[in-house]
Order: sequence, then C-alpha cells, then structure tokens
Amino acid sequence: MVYMKYIADVVTLEFFQEKCTGCGKCVEVCPHGVFLLQDKKVFITDRDRCMECGACANNCEFGAINVNSGVGCAAAIINGMITGGPPSCDCGVESGSNCCG
Repeated sequence: MVYMKYIADVVTLEFFQEKCTGCGKCVEVCPHGVFLLQDKKVFITDRDRCMECGACANNCEFGAINVNSGVGCAAAIINGMITGGPPSCDCGVESGSNCCG
C-alpha cells in the first residue's frame, strides 16, 4: 500500500503514551498506518501521514490521542465532495490564499 504524506510538521495529532493501554484501536482504525502496536505499546510511526480524520481519537477510550479533526486534508476532500468542487479546507477565507489549490 502506498501511503500519502502531507506537509511536514503541521499535523495537530498528539499522543500521550502515559494514557495508552495498548488496546490497539488506533492501529485498527487509522487509514494511513500512523500507529504501530508493538510489545503491547502503541507508537507513532510517522505523524506526517496523519490526515486528521479523527478516527483514532474517537476510538480511544483512554484519552491518549488528541487531534483537531476536520482541519486538514480530510476536511478538504470531504468539502470538495459535498460541494462538487475541488478540495478546499477553507483555509484562505480570511487571507485570500488557499493551501489546497
């Protein structure tokens, strides 16, 4: 499987190792393989793979993951699908620029 990477060091994904129980739900639901379960511990393999969909945080019962979902590329793709236009995260509404275009 080919993994997409996004702009480096801009993702809002936070992982709190001390709260993680190693249940592996984040590994199971992440569409881009951001997480790895090894020896009953979860690790982030590459934060820049995260598309900020929020599936990991929504499925973590222990509050070990925080992500500001809906602000990144996932939001842009969904907005484009809903409006029938090109991907847009509406990042340029105030500034007039657009990081998606």
